[in-house]
Amino acid sequence: MRIEAHAPGVFRLRCGPRAWLEPGKPTLRMQRQADMLLARQEAVGELDCQSPEPGAWRLTQGDACLDIRGAEPAIQLLRQDHCVARVRMSSRPAAQGDGEPVWSLEWSLAETEGLFGLGETQGDQDRRGCRLVSDAPVDRVLPLVWSPLGWGVFANTLDRVEHDLQTSAHYRVQVRGAGLDLFLFVGDPSEILNQYTALTGRAGQPNLWPMGVWLDQAAGQSVEHSLQQIRSLRAQGLALDALRLADPAIVGFQSDKPVFEWSDRVPDWRALAAAAGSMDVHLAGSVVPGVLQGTVLFDEWEDRGWLLCDADGAAWVYPGTPASGGQPFGLLDLTHKDARRLWAERYQQALEDGLEAPVCQAQFDFPPDVEARGGETGAVLRTAYPHLARQALFDAVAGPRTPQEGVMLSRDLFPGVQRFAWQQGPDVDNSWDGYARTLRAALSVGNSGVAVQTHGLGCAARPASTMSAELYLRWLAMGVFSANFSFQGLPDLMPDAFDTDTRAVIKHWLQWRYRLLPYVAGIIDDAVRTGLPVQRSMAQAYPADPDAHVWDTQYLLGPALLVAPVMQPGGETEVYLPKGDAWWDLSTGWRYEGGTCWTVRAGLDALPVFGREGHMLCLGPVAQHTGEINSARILEEVWMFGMPEHNPVVMRNKIRVMQMQGSSYIKGLEGLKILPSAGLEVKRRGAEVRISRAR
Repeated sequence: MRIEAHAPGVFRLRCGPRAWLEPGKPTLRMQRQADMLLARQEAVGELDCQSPEPGAWRLTQGDACLDIRGAEPAIQLLRQDHCVARVRMSSRPAAQGDGEPVWSLEWSLAETEGLFGLGETQGDQDRRGCRLVSDAPVDRVLPLVWSPLGWGVFANTLDRVEHDLQTSAHYRVQVRGAGLDLFLFVGDPSEILNQYTALTGRAGQPNLWPMGVWLDQAAGQSVEHSLQQIRSLRAQGLALDALRLADPAIVGFQSDKPVFEWSDRVPDWRALAAAAGSMDVHLAGSVVPGVLQGTVLFDEWEDRGWLLCDADGAAWVYPGTPASGGQPFGLLDLTHKDARRLWAERYQQALEDGLEAPVCQAQFDFPPDVEARGGETGAVLRTAYPHLARQALFDAVAGPRTPQEGVMLSRDLFPGVQRFAWQQGPDVDNSWDGYARTLRAALSVGNSGVAVQTHGLGCAARPASTMSAELYLRWLAMGVFSANFSFQGLPDLMPDAFDTDTRAVIKHWLQWRYRLLPYVAGIIDDAVRTGLPVQRSMAQAYPADPDAHVWDTQYLLGPALLVAPVMQPGGETEVYLPKGDAWWDLSTGWRYEGGTCWTVRAGLDALPVFGREGHMLCLGPVAQHTGEINSARILEEVWMFGMPEHNPVVMRNKIRVMQMQGSSYIKGLEGLKILPSAGLEVKRRGAEVRISRAR
């Protein structure tokens, strides 16, 4: 067993044969897999080690401590000398029926202790009661789990990890592999997410345009139909920035040459790109990391060994996906450097031709006998393949730029997924329940280390008859106050499907979206440094307030805003304001103490949103698309919630707050309209603004 202080509040525990712990020079396969899991391999912490009695060790760094003792090790994690977690682990792995070693761990849980993270759920964010398998695509698993009591754990492996949270008193984990590699975290959830994403990687800052409103083309629609929808939106003063083209894939390999060609759904790609560009609309579309069966190129690449193969050495064929048009295809072996490089280079050419954001679903339930050239099979291949596909596309989109910019969209989940912006939300019913499900899904992946998950405003693949105007506007308001959302191109789900009064409220909310862009962009920029999600669950933001944890459809949007969407018909909703902060109602300007519950009635043009005392909200101009926003002057006004104490979160932030003698002095507000909360007065002194109590 080897334990190290990997970072402040982070212990790395490895247990296994010495040859596994000290493998000598790593092979290319070992290095590739290690790089998929960890962005930072070397330890940066310092450890104080004491042995209070024979067979016991106490390892301390700062206020975090790991106490380990016994032949079958019993481990305690302590924070400021208070025990936050107890776990027992096997000192040797047991052999499964297939002969593969399995390591077992068992956490003791307090009766009311919640466990959060572990990937996407559309239900309760507390994962107790579940059983999850890491490489089962249907389980939507990510590897990080944490408790509001102040601990977290990440099993550092591409192999199978089984999470059993079904018993009331324990959380049991089984990890397959020759050795066990665990990262144990001590701290608040925000600190754990920060350290976890610093360890496993974070995405770069995207451009501004992906944060504008998107339109998802409906299946079967022509590109001319979609362009006409965009023209109609613009004519009504409704904002839009991007068009995501529907499946099948918009670009793919020719049947006999390793060259991309545009789908015959688009008679003239250059004309489409020019038409979209003339309206400042950016294009996204699906790509498939494979080649259709029955083509000359399939046979050639099968002979060359560029496709994943089965136990007989023949190319393994997937029966078809929406992106392949239902046609069977062979998957590129992305462990083969030449195949991977070719696919990335071909997409880079498509990017230069105007396809600015790829969409790729590459999570497949591979049978046990499918093997990659690098030797990956089974659970390892099921976990690694979507990472390889996403990495290749992200390198094509963002790699040439410094700093890295750009987005690619996918539903795939795998260790390290948070490195690649952005995550797509689930397809849900056009109902109040579906609306709640997409919100809970975003909060759950945020709990798991993913900064951004987008929302669809309904789903074109589900019956639209249940989408009322009231539901549509509530869903839209939540999407406006989120990382981002997309209209659905199905006519029954477009703004034109509703009456004049409803369209006026839609316009109102779209104006709010573009005014919020500097703040949302600032949150995403902040995530590059902290790993914190855009939409933050109550358990993550307020771990010390257990009353807040049950409010699973309200959230913090960044650090400054508490959003409580209306989740049922009628316009009345209950809001819980967490302890430890005071809150300012954006609609009324009234101040409320934390730790209180209120019943709020909100019209369709209103959303219960509360500003956190001591913070500011920076708003930009109304725009039809991000191309209208002057990058040198992205702000128009600043709202203050009580006396400013914190630098605001805002894109390209140059605003700085300093407190002195009961007043706040702020630099960087030149030319901006300032809206202070009640009881404060504003005085400008050259480039500096003084905020003080009104006399």
